[in-house]
Amino acid sequence: MVRTESASVTAGPTLAVVAREAGVSVPTASKVVNGREDVAPETRRRVTEALDRLGYVRRPRFEAAKASGLVDLVVHSLESSWSGAVLHGVEAAAHDAGLEVVVSAGLTRTRGGRPERGWLDKLIARGSSGVLFNLAELTESQYVWLNQHRIPYVLIDPVLEPPPGVVSVGAANWQGGVTATEHLLSLGHERIAVIAGHQRKMCSSARVAGYRSALAAAGIRQRPEYVRHAGFDESVACRRMRELLDLPEPPTAVFVCSDRMALGVYEALAERGLSVPDDMSVVGFDDLPEARWLAPPLTTVRQPLSEMAATALRLLVRMMAGDRPESTRTELSTRLVERASTAGPRV
Repeated sequence: MVRTESASVTAGPTLAVVAREAGVSVPTASKVVNGREDVAPETRRRVTEALDRLGYVRRPRFEAAKASGLVDLVVHSLESSWSGAVLHGVEAAAHDAGLEVVVSAGLTRTRGGRPERGWLDKLIARGSSGVLFNLAELTESQYVWLNQHRIPYVLIDPVLEPPPGVVSVGAANWQGGVTATEHLLSLGHERIAVIAGHQRKMCSSARVAGYRSALAAAGIRQRPEYVRHAGFDESVACRRMRELLDLPEPPTAVFVCSDRMALGVYEALAERGLSVPDDMSVVGFDDLPEARWLAPPLTTVRQPLSEMAATALRLLVRMMAGDRPESTRTELSTRLVERASTAGPRV
């Protein structure tokens, strides 16, 4: 079981053992550990694999980290308005706390699927006081590495259920799914479909569970053919909407579990000459800027991304000071933002 409490670093193999395992000199192994660039790629690969295989733990420089005034933010991508909202929240909270932020896009992996050690070692080398991970899919070895080096960290909207004790901040996804579906039910819709993200992702499964709960509470039969997964991909969502339209009895409304996927839904409906909301009511999730740009503007469930990020930064500051939050999971409320993409079904 992964522990998040600060603990003494367990004894492990020396750098000499790692160097011998990789077939290199100790100075060369040291260069790899310290993130130096003057190492051949093949040599770096051998040393990195030896580090992982032997469980080498670099001595933490935590005293330097305490005084650095620097935190890292790891985001899934820098190309989306989602990341922009997260960056905005972290930046504002960091400014209030007198901290500077280093932003990285994702944790790279080796060809074998293992996490790249270079980024993690550079984290220590620059003396970061803590890390925020947004939509990051951390591996067990990354959790262990962070805990062994006593680096405080907080997850923002974790992809998978984190290990016990790991601090995370997210939105009330289940309630958001309930709210979206209840809105469509209140307009008179009974044939309501859902286009979800990844089946295994926490936020997606919670939103679908909320959808199902709302239907059950209303006494509406749940139709398995009305539940589709598109992996949060706009083009896949377009295909899933086409599939729904080709059913013998297509839905009259659809709850789409992200605003980005709603773009694909709009595209599929336009291809068939169908209009929103006259022929199909659509509800999204996130309330990204794209929701307002669509024609008609998208009714959606707002999750407070900037507030989530700011909350995570404030929790991280407390952890850097040696405090532990009362609860490891913080959920912020979602709410429905009504626009022009929903109406009652045609009789």
